[in-house]
Amino acid sequence: MEFFDFHHHKKNISCGIYNLDWKGIPADSPYSIGIHPKDIEVNDLENQFNWLESNITENCFAIGECGLDSFVEIDQKIQGDVFLRQITISNEVKKPVIIHCVRKFYEVISFKKFAKQPMIIHGFNKKQSIAEDLLKNNFYLSFGNAVLYNLSLQNTLKITPLDKIFLETDNEDFNIEELYRKVSEIKEISLENLNKQILENLETIKNG
Repeated sequence: MEFFDFHHHKKNISCGIYNLDWKGIPADSPYSIGIHPKDIEVNDLENQFNWLESNITENCFAIGECGLDSFVEIDQKIQGDVFLRQITISNEVKKPVIIHCVRKFYEVISFKKFAKQPMIIHGFNKKQSIAEDLLKNNFYLSFGNAVLYNLSLQNTLKITPLDKIFLETDNEDFNIEELYRKVSEIKEISLENLNKQILENLETIKNG
């Protein structure tokens, strides 16, 4: 059984979404493309958006990762403008948005009203109250390896509906199957049915 890796940084994985870094070249497998807050070049934004828009090919699954990060030195207003512009692009090309968010969840929620496509928070590892607010606003949550050891996050996963979940390795070096097995145990669902549900979730966000 193959397990879909929703957000990863390894170019040769066909069953997943490869995160294309700034100035990267699209892969032959599904990928996402976006301008990460840490990569924003204030004096070169038009070139960055030219790169983004010219590399949205048939294999492009999503726009991102993009979003807001309180630890990045780029001005928050500029981060917001760049994020909004990528949401607009996702609306135009009809592709979901993969979101990077660090301590800016309520600000990210405020951008939801501009989005016509599904929005997914990648690498979610925050407290249950934040998860609940995101879910109320129809976000999807993608969980990574923190689920393997973080008991609080395991409890958050329990209350997250199966039709709002994705699983990912991000840039961690571990086998995605281990994560699927842990989640199937937490959610009390067979590995086969968990895998089937996540593939159904993928189809849902792909079709907007």
